Amino acid sequence: MRRYRPLLVGRNAETEEVAEALRSTGASAYSLLVTGGAGAGKTAVVERARRVVVDEGVKVLRLGWEDAEGQAGTAVLADAVCGVLAKLNDVRIPARVAAVRRVQSRTSDGGGEVALLSALGEALADAAHYVPFALVLDDVQRLSAQTAAALGLLLRGFRPAGVPVVMAGRPTGPGHTGARLPAAADRVLELPPLPPADAGALIVQRLGGPAEPFLVTAVLRSLGPLAGNPAGVLSVLGSLEERGALLDIDGQVCLAEPEGRLRLTADAMELGIGRPDASLDTDAVVTAAAIARLVDAAELRLDDLHRLELPGGTPEAFGRTVDRLVRDGVLTVDREGRMAFAVPAFAAALRTLSPQGDVRSLHARVITTVTDRLGAAAAGASYPRLADHVAAAGSMVDDALTVPLLLAAAGSGRADPPRAVRGHLAVLRRLPRDDSRTPGLLRESADVSLRCADHTGVLALGEPLLACLERPRGEDREGLEWVTRAYALSALHEHRSLYAEDADPRYRKALERIPDAAELAALGGLYGIGLTTTTPSRRGSGSDRLPAAGRTSGSGPVPSPAEVRLLAAAAGSGAEFARARRSLPEDALGQAALDRVRTAAGYGDLAGAFEAVLGERYVAEGDSIAVRYRAMVRDYLAGNWDSALSGARRIEARGRIEGMTDTGQLARALAAEIHTSRGEAGRVRKWLDLIPDSVVHPLVARVRLSDRYWSWRTDEAFEAAWCDVRRARESGVLAGIEGVLQRILWFGVRENMPAVTRRALEELEALHEEVASPMTHEAVLLARCLVHRDTDSTLVVHRLVRQQGDLPLRITCCLYLAEISDDPQPWLAESTRILHSLGVGRSLGRLLSPAARERNGSMPRHRAARERLSEQDLRLIERVSAGSTNRQIAAGLAWSEKTVEQRLTQLFQRTGCRSRTELATAWLDGRLAELGLVPDTGADGGSGDAVALGPGRG
Repeated sequence: MRRYRPLLVGRNAETEEVAEALRSTGASAYSLLVTGGAGAGKTAVVERARRVVVDEGVKVLRLGWEDAEGQAGTAVLADAVCGVLAKLNDVRIPARVAAVRRVQSRTSDGGGEVALLSALGEALADAAHYVPFALVLDDVQRLSAQTAAALGLLLRGFRPAGVPVVMAGRPTGPGHTGARLPAAADRVLELPPLPPADAGALIVQRLGGPAEPFLVTAVLRSLGPLAGNPAGVLSVLGSLEERGALLDIDGQVCLAEPEGRLRLTADAMELGIGRPDASLDTDAVVTAAAIARLVDAAELRLDDLHRLELPGGTPEAFGRTVDRLVRDGVLTVDREGRMAFAVPAFAAALRTLSPQGDVRSLHARVITTVTDRLGAAAAGASYPRLADHVAAAGSMVDDALTVPLLLAAAGSGRADPPRAVRGHLAVLRRLPRDDSRTPGLLRESADVSLRCADHTGVLALGEPLLACLERPRGEDREGLEWVTRAYALSALHEHRSLYAEDADPRYRKALERIPDAAELAALGGLYGIGLTTTTPSRRGSGSDRLPAAGRTSGSGPVPSPAEVRLLAAAAGSGAEFARARRSLPEDALGQAALDRVRTAAGYGDLAGAFEAVLGERYVAEGDSIAVRYRAMVRDYLAGNWDSALSGARRIEARGRIEGMTDTGQLARALAAEIHTSRGEAGRVRKWLDLIPDSVVHPLVARVRLSDRYWSWRTDEAFEAAWCDVRRARESGVLAGIEGVLQRILWFGVRENMPAVTRRALEELEALHEEVASPMTHEAVLLARCLVHRDTDSTLVVHRLVRQQGDLPLRITCCLYLAEISDDPQPWLAESTRILHSLGVGRSLGRLLSPAARERNGSMPRHRAARERLSEQDLRLIERVSAGSTNRQIAAGLAWSEKTVEQRLTQLFQRTGCRSRTELATAWLDGRLAELGLVPDTGADGGSGDAVALGPGRG
């Protein structure tokens, strides 16, 4: 791939405006001040414009005032101007420099500044008359008061004729030395913050490839009001790269650490956090760092800062510094007095500094300030937020004070469930192991956590729960059993198998004593989480099992034993499912819910199955892996494949962050399925390589079959697929096998292998007899369509899937109908339209069998916008990506500027891009290639052919 100078994202118009000012030599020359906050890109814009006009033949010189040796004021300008004149190739230069120095020597004892400024203006104007040039000055806000005043007077009263002047500097307050320069300039160009789209394009450019959308969102969110600041964006990205906190997953750069840890680099002070003229001295930085640690651990209010002090300081000094931080916009205070940092990434950077003293003592002081006045219990009840300060203070506060405070805070915190969960956990850690209040607190904490879908909060209860389960049976055993089932439920949602080889054996022992919890945990193996297992209740073993009278029913989001059996049976036979259904009340579930749970089992969609069975009792929110996978399945069926892939990358990134390499196996399989449909064989194999051979779910088998088949390993594909079907049956996972068999049949038809086709049909019909689910019924109808050329059956399925919104299965129906119907063209047209909407922009003919291609003749063409770009189009995009202006492009390609404008307009229409920046970004990150608009380089290891899946749900 060719390498270009970096594109100045989002500043093309401003760059052109600066370039026009630099070109304005002669009678039209004028001065321009480029201004904007620190990091807005002023220097980059001026430098880019300078290079543009230099390439056109314009001479641009820097007025190097920084290196001038004279005293502040006109003497500095005189030295800088003489330095400029010395760079001109003109025999008259020595005379001009001598004239300036004579005037300067006559005024060296004070006074005469006007005469010197007049001489400077005349010298520059005379030099420009013979050798036209432009001047640039950077960082004008750093000029001394005298030098800034002299420069303003030179521009207003002694303007050098024919010399354009471009200055760059930050905006300044009324009392600043550079406040008069905007009035002295002919024009002022203020650089606004980058809009979100351009900031995202800058991230893509900086990373050198596509960025996961969540990464872009997280970076911008961490910057707050600096989200449109280019230097701020680059600073956060630089910090991530320094720490190795970026991962390349599925061809996109993903975030490999929690969003709250995103921080600026060490040079963040230069970004002007807060007001433009604000500055952070050492005391302010130390105080801000302490507050950053405080607010990270607990909610901090302005009232909490009374009596706080840093080592070596006083409460009054601490308060004054905080007031200054708020006044300068570094800290914010809402109406309720809650304190926060305007730029979260700045707070995260402050937390990396070496602390001045033990911050825990500050948390302790916040607590004692209230408890000294109200007492522990009253303080906890009135201010539940103090529970977070207790957890952060640790041993700095005695248990005799904190336990009653935490108990009161936990009891009054139901209006804020996350805080109540943290309060419960904090008090459980401080109570003695044999405290009688522990079981009740465990039950209450697990209940609150589940009702706000905080499954990690439930899993945090593991140690105190085990301690209670190891005691004699004299306590609330029914409540403890419920908490254990809640723990198993949350482990499933976070895709943690309690039966895994590396799982804590203490949990397995606890499950053996509580059969209902064991059955719930065993659901994981049936839904692609860990290995399938036989629970103790099924084996009938375990002498220490609780009596039946102690077994609880379903409560809230925790399913009852009967509901768990239904969830397990959804992955098995129809007879088993019917028996499980009869164990529930007759009006508990309608047919639609029963169909949904069986469909969810086919995809290993645990959250979808819980939602179908529990109904309103299930909290379908939160950020658990099961809920994320549920959203991914929905996006896949609805055709939102880019969103589904984004979900897979986020699941994968989270698993790697938390060190759980076996997390999200079916998310990997579904991502591979999408890439198989798009013909991206290299990415398919990368996903499949992450899935261990021990995972036997049919969804994985289906993708492995397609990968082998499209890799020309036909015999191996069929043999391994039959083996996978057998392994799934032996594991009791029947839901989803119909997709594998249907795909075997499809490939058998393509290869004209009657024996394979016949066996697949027989297996499908036998499976339908055994399972009798809507999915097996659809699969049998579609199989008979191909084998017996039954058009009516396929039309029935087509009508059903259009209502259901299952886009992948709808494609299958269209492909089958294209092979057997009298008029294939409408079905081909529908397939083409759907495939392009899914990002499969390649030939539809590859999806059809050879016989079908011969029968169908010409293939329907998609709209012209998807035809490949011409060589001239590519050359135009390359120059746009390099940051060239229309004038430069026209000169380089021997076109008129009007032609450039017309071709750009056409490119915008064909690519869907709305601006030059979007077009350049789409070119640089490979999206134009993915749309089939440019030749496929095979970078992903694929063949470039369309190998989209035909049969099966997906």
